[in-house]
Amino acid sequence: MDGLFIITPVAAALAFAGAVAVAATLAAVLILRDHMRLEARTRRLEADAEALQDRLWRAEESEHFFRALAESQVDAIVQRDAQGRVTWANDGFATLVGLPRAEVLGRAHAPRVLESRPPRLRGDGARLVDEAIEMRDGVRWIGWIETTAPGRGGAPETLRAGREITERVSSEAALAEARARAEAASEAKSRFLATVSHEFRTPLGGILGMADLILDTRCDPEQTTYAQAIKTSGAALLSLIDEILDFSRIEAGKLTLAPAPFDLAACVEGVVELLAPRAQGKGIEIAGFSAADLPARVVGDEARIRQILVNLAGNAVKFTDTGGVGVEALAEAGGGIVLRVSDTGPGIAPERIPALFEEFEQGDGSAARRHPGTGLGLAITQRLVAGMGGTIAVESTPGAGARFTVTLPLPAAQAPVTSDAAAPPPPSLAGRRMLVLARSPFEAPFVARRLEQAGARVHVVATEGETLAKIAMAGEGAAFDSLIVDCALGDDLARDVAAAAREAGVSRAIVLLSPFERRDLGSPAAAGYDGYLVKPVRARSLVERLAEPLAPRAAPGAVDPDGAEPGTTSVALAPQPARRRLPGERGNAPRPGAPRVLLAEDNEINALLALKALEKRGAVVDWAKDGHEAVALAEASFAGLRPDYDVVFMDIRMPGLDGLEATRRIRTLERALGRRQPRQIVALTANVLKEDEEAAREAGLDGFLPKPFEPRMLERLLGEAGLARTG
Repeated sequence: MDGLFIITPVAAALAFAGAVAVAATLAAVLILRDHMRLEARTRRLEADAEALQDRLWRAEESEHFFRALAESQVDAIVQRDAQGRVTWANDGFATLVGLPRAEVLGRAHAPRVLESRPPRLRGDGARLVDEAIEMRDGVRWIGWIETTAPGRGGAPETLRAGREITERVSSEAALAEARARAEAASEAKSRFLATVSHEFRTPLGGILGMADLILDTRCDPEQTTYAQAIKTSGAALLSLIDEILDFSRIEAGKLTLAPAPFDLAACVEGVVELLAPRAQGKGIEIAGFSAADLPARVVGDEARIRQILVNLAGNAVKFTDTGGVGVEALAEAGGGIVLRVSDTGPGIAPERIPALFEEFEQGDGSAARRHPGTGLGLAITQRLVAGMGGTIAVESTPGAGARFTVTLPLPAAQAPVTSDAAAPPPPSLAGRRMLVLARSPFEAPFVARRLEQAGARVHVVATEGETLAKIAMAGEGAAFDSLIVDCALGDDLARDVAAAAREAGVSRAIVLLSPFERRDLGSPAAAGYDGYLVKPVRARSLVERLAEPLAPRAAPGAVDPDGAEPGTTSVALAPQPARRRLPGERGNAPRPGAPRVLLAEDNEINALLALKALEKRGAVVDWAKDGHEAVALAEASFAGLRPDYDVVFMDIRMPGLDGLEATRRIRTLERALGRRQPRQIVALTANVLKEDEEAAREAGLDGFLPKPFEPRMLERLLGEAGLARTG
């Protein structure tokens, strides 16, 4: 027991000592772990510090690099705070300010700006400003790019970087000055062309008009030849002047389009009729055709479309010696309009086609070419077509003619509000059988197509034998209702075929005549025909003539009124009124009730031409030599001292008081009296530019008659004024 009692304390001590050792070991382990953690954290901190030091070094290196880069720039760079103080600037900006850079920093220094252009915004939001800055060595232009940049405290500041643009601004100013000089030169050229046009056309109108007056007198054949040569040469010169003026207006961008509803089919027929005398004088034909599915009216510039057709068809007539020329208007599937001009001329060499639409080029570019001209017609045509959004193409084979095709986007016009304005539909020829005897490349096919559009069944033959065979083969109930014969095949053939048709029971025979053939054939009734139509044949006249009731046949040898086509009217010629006489004139007694005209014209030759043309149409004319006299005569008519004027023809350019101002005074007098006395005031002028016509309209003129005027143009204006008289 005693021994056991002694051992136990020792064991306890040993146990305690062991526990202490374990605790110490555990504490040491914990301390070691914390130490290792501290060391790891220290290493991480050291690494982070090293990384931060590297970043700081790189940032300082970048700052030094970009600062050095900015310092090395000759351009100006400046940064300002919200109060406008300079927080940083380079030497370039200090040079602009004219101070050392140290004195610029922290202050609101700015260069002296003499001129500034309106600011502009760039796509990224930067603001662009050009400023003229006064410096010691002169004025320099600086182009600034202004953006927002963070300042040292993080507040937004304005950063401006400028580059000298003095040379660029000088170049722009020189270019603007050159452009202004070019525009001024173009304006001067336009004024020159307007003046030259007037000065050319005034004497040229006298030449053409006097040639017409000579041709209206009793001339022997030699004199007639000379007068006709004068008129032909004058007309050629007038055409060249018009082409040059048109091309100049297009080059200057002053040829504007005036779209309005118009009848395209009537336009085509008008062009064909205009060129018919020239074509028939060469012994060739010209014919037109308009498809039945064309809109009744389309929207476009009728005058310019007519010019396109006249240029193309006129060229075709000029270059064609045998056969003829055909003008077609067709509807395109997509809603456009196709104008086609075909001819049977010599064609165009393939290598010449690409140059056709270049100015001053012709189909035959050799020095030995047979046909004169400026070579501007097709160039003008191509530009007009392009201006309307259309296209033009040419197809040709040497020796086989040429075909020009123009495609234009001409929309259909809206139908008129009232149906009274619409023409009645053409009569129907449904169930009729027609026989056409012709050997023409265009007129015969076009006539056949028109008749088929009206519902008829048409047979076209080219010889007398074929005609007689067709008539003989037609059985009872299948006989031809009408025979149409082209007199170009010969007078004897036309008479023989008409007689055979009458014997075979053909109910109607119509002959197609040109004015030349009309004289050779004599009376169509005496030749065995029920009627005749003048070529080129109008579509409506053709159908109406064949649909109208058949009149009793004239007895053999009967004659119809000489020179009057059925349906036309003649104009009575009234004796002349007492008025101012012109050199070489004799006075005539006035006719009661004749239309009264006031003519204001300072040129005696043009006045004589206009007087003769008006008096031949039954008008009583008072002549005023200037604008003041015209206004005085108008005032006298308002006061009842002279009869009222039905129409006034007012020359635009007159000494003392021009026609525009004279018209304004007459219109002012009308408004003051509350009545409009002349039915029309028409500008009679050699000025043919579009702006001249617009100025005339603004002054109160109702019409525009360019000189030299054609008698038919005068007739049309008198008809519009209700003054065309029949007797």
